[in-house]
Amino acid sequence: MSTILLTIHLLVALAMIVMVLLQRSEGGALGIGGNGGMMSGRALGNTLTRLTAIFATIFFITSIGLTILGSVEKNSSVLDGVIQRDENAGELAPPPLMPEPELPTPSN
Repeated sequence: MSTILLTIHLLVALAMIVMVLLQRSEGGALGIGGNGGMMSGRALGNTLTRLTAIFATIFFITSIGLTILGSVEKNSSVLDGVIQRDENAGELAPPPLMPEPELPTPSN
């Protein structure tokens, strides 16, 4: 279930990126500029804005769904496996980083 929801989430994120880049900006950077075609500039802008809002809503819903699924699944974190492995290994003292230097003995 989470794989399907994650796939939908990624597709919606990509579609939302495309919708934002297609919108006409003030500078006309990646906007659809030009006249002609099936829709006027204003109608196309309204449609792209509406589609972006729809994709954003779906994105938020899938984000919340993924969060809920992630909290319900047990042992779904990588760190959970590391903590369990450390508990089974027992507590071992770390090796010393440097051997202690031997001090010269004074000779009389």
